[in-house]
Amino acid sequence: MTASIIYTGNLRCQCTHNQSGTVIETDAPTDNRGKGEKFSPTDTLCVALATCVITTMGIKATDMGIELAGTSIAVTKHMLSDPRRVGKVDVILTFPGSLQLEDKDRMILQRTGDNCPVAKSLHPDMQLNIVYNW
Repeated sequence: MTASIIYTGNLRCQCTHNQSGTVIETDAPTDNRGKGEKFSPTDTLCVALATCVITTMGIKATDMGIELAGTSIAVTKHMLSDPRRVGKVDVILTFPGSLQLEDKDRMILQRTGDNCPVAKSLHPDMQLNIVYNW
């Protein structure tokens, strides 16, 4: 089992990663009866995508002798209604200015990020806008 989750009431959950014991909590967003005081379930979906992109790239970069530490990522979720769902996710990666890569290496890393497991697990109707600012 990957995680244990307890619904704590008031539209909140406590999620425990079974292997490490790490805990995250979720809250419904303010536009859907929540307080918006924690990540919403759909926020965690978008964060999962962004962290999967950079983690998968980091694995490939390590194999290539490249260090991606210091990369920052901005994530924006766009909700749709009827049915209520995430319709689009913008993921903007900004790499450190000191990182100097050849076009070939950038292409390899971008292709790796675009094909991360989370991206490949999402419904094809969801628009993914992944931008790489080198």
